[in-house]
Amino acid sequence: MLTQDNLTQLTDLKNQMEAAKERAEAVVKGTQARYGFAVLDDGREVFIPPQEMLKVFPNDRVQICIRPTKDNKTIADIEKLIDSPVEEFTGRCVRKGKAVFVVPDLPQFSRWLFLPTQARNGAKEGDFLRCAILRHPIRDGKPQAKVLSVLGDETTPGIEILYSISKHHLPNQWSKGSLNDIEKSLAEHPPETTLDRRDLTDLEFVTIDAAKTQDIDDALYAEISDDGWTLFVAIADPTAYVSTASRLYKDIAQRATSVYFHGDVLPMLPEILSQETCALSEGVDRPALVCKISVSDAGEVGEFEFIEATVRSRAKLSYYAVERYLNGQYDELMSHSTPLESLYQVYRALRSRREQNNLLMDDRQEFRWILNDNKQIETIETAEKLLSQKLVEECMVATNRCAARFLVTNNTTGPFIAHPGFRSDRREELKKFLEMHAPDLAELDPDTVQGYRDIIKGLSAEGRKLPLRTMANRLLTRAAVTTQHAPHMGMALDCYTNCTSPLRKYVDFLVHLQIKAILNKKEPTENVEETLLKGLRSRIGASREATMATDRWLAGNYLKRLTQDGGVTFKATVSHVTSSGFTARLTQNGLTGFVDLRKDPEKFSYDKWTASLTSTTRRFQIEQTVELSLIGLDDEISNQALFAPVPGCGLKTVATPAIQDATS
Repeated sequence: MLTQDNLTQLTDLKNQMEAAKERAEAVVKGTQARYGFAVLDDGREVFIPPQEMLKVFPNDRVQICIRPTKDNKTIADIEKLIDSPVEEFTGRCVRKGKAVFVVPDLPQFSRWLFLPTQARNGAKEGDFLRCAILRHPIRDGKPQAKVLSVLGDETTPGIEILYSISKHHLPNQWSKGSLNDIEKSLAEHPPETTLDRRDLTDLEFVTIDAAKTQDIDDALYAEISDDGWTLFVAIADPTAYVSTASRLYKDIAQRATSVYFHGDVLPMLPEILSQETCALSEGVDRPALVCKISVSDAGEVGEFEFIEATVRSRAKLSYYAVERYLNGQYDELMSHSTPLESLYQVYRALRSRREQNNLLMDDRQEFRWILNDNKQIETIETAEKLLSQKLVEECMVATNRCAARFLVTNNTTGPFIAHPGFRSDRREELKKFLEMHAPDLAELDPDTVQGYRDIIKGLSAEGRKLPLRTMANRLLTRAAVTTQHAPHMGMALDCYTNCTSPLRKYVDFLVHLQIKAILNKKEPTENVEETLLKGLRSRIGASREATMATDRWLAGNYLKRLTQDGGVTFKATVSHVTSSGFTARLTQNGLTGFVDLRKDPEKFSYDKWTASLTSTTRRFQIEQTVELSLIGLDDEISNQALFAPVPGCGLKTVATPAIQDATS
């Protein structure tokens, strides 16, 4: 029988144990195993054992009790669910015995969710699904989900696109409010109405685009001037029909960009606007924002003017038709020879000057996917960037430069496109890299446009013993949309923005709003602030992820079909090297995949200074030609192709002077 002293001792012990516990809020961090971690607001991570992980989902916000264990470690007990961000998600239907589950396609989510009979919505094993949480596991560790829609199975044509749209939550339907806004706008501003605009319909504008393009958002015209040329770039003006107070505008902002999949597109604007009312179609008057630019004989972009105008395209020309004309096959487009000749001369001057003073994207082999009726890749053809495409590109770059200068001059908050160049956290590494491989460039200042330009051009110069320009890619950062003008290092320009695709890109749409507000001496109807751009960057990122995931899926299907009979190998070029392995680009079709050398019987050492992996007998280095075989697809990374070097690939030979120089 317990005495009073015994009871007091037990009470004291219990109090001591309670005092040793700590309660806090935390976010659940999942793993590929059954256990997880609770990440506290102060940054600490506390182990969550498998039994407790059954009560939560990754990224849940919970209240936990942190208690010590017998071996003086700490673990977290889940006490209360505060918030669960897991709502709608995609996944695939699986069956185990008589029970039906969905395997969620969510990061760090390693459990199946039970689908009750009444919540299956006709789903069967193998179907791809869009689901929602029906029952959270906080009480008993037994979650349930319900099927919102069945997207199809692996035989459904276009399932790769349908699934990516759903997974990344891309809007693919127009709200009723948006459709009503369009009707109202077109009733108030019929397409044939010129509004209060300058009449430029006498200029012989032409459009140059892909033959099937219908959302034509720019037209070109050029004429000779005293010291060069005057270039006119007419840009479709959807802002004439879309009020920033409308539901349609909110939907456009939510979409952020037209999303181009192989064989399909999610337009940013309703097609009645992008392909009909606003498109600069042949032979019809259209409202446009026109940039009139003086281009000198030396290709310098001089004075410019933005004009709200009405234009009329004289012809819809395809890239291939203009290419034939530029290559001397004149007959087909003789009636448009005057503007085309001037445009070609403008292109040559602009291009030459940019080659001398700025940075251009490197030309590389391009490929065109040919899809069959099932929306699968039938074949992949090589394609070259046409001279006619470069002509249009130079006119667009010149116009975008003028738009950026116009926004800067008028003290707006953009949006601008800035590219910082080299990563700020890699400056010491950059310095050492240059000292090792290009000491003639080591004293240049990478924070100035001129310094960055000279470094990049120097790394690309002929005669370098290693592919330094490609090796430097890992030190670079990405371009971003900003509210403050800053250099675009990747183009070696003091400032830059995009304004030439307002039918397809929300950034360009915003720039139009800003320019027109300045022209009309009004406050902009949309304030470009960091909060706005943060959401925009997120939505553009989701669209990019969706297209990349779809491409990987389609490419994986194609590669599996090519290799189904066995014995197929691929020539490839190493494009990126990490400590785990390397990424390679297949020579015959441009598809990419990963070679994981961590699983190789030989141990490889990674040398970041030469972008190489070396074992006792083999060596793989960036831009090296290799021969690979397909070993499978990594389902955890959206069907990324996995390759392995064929026997004998990468065998060391006598060290070349380049490697000796790099590693000495």
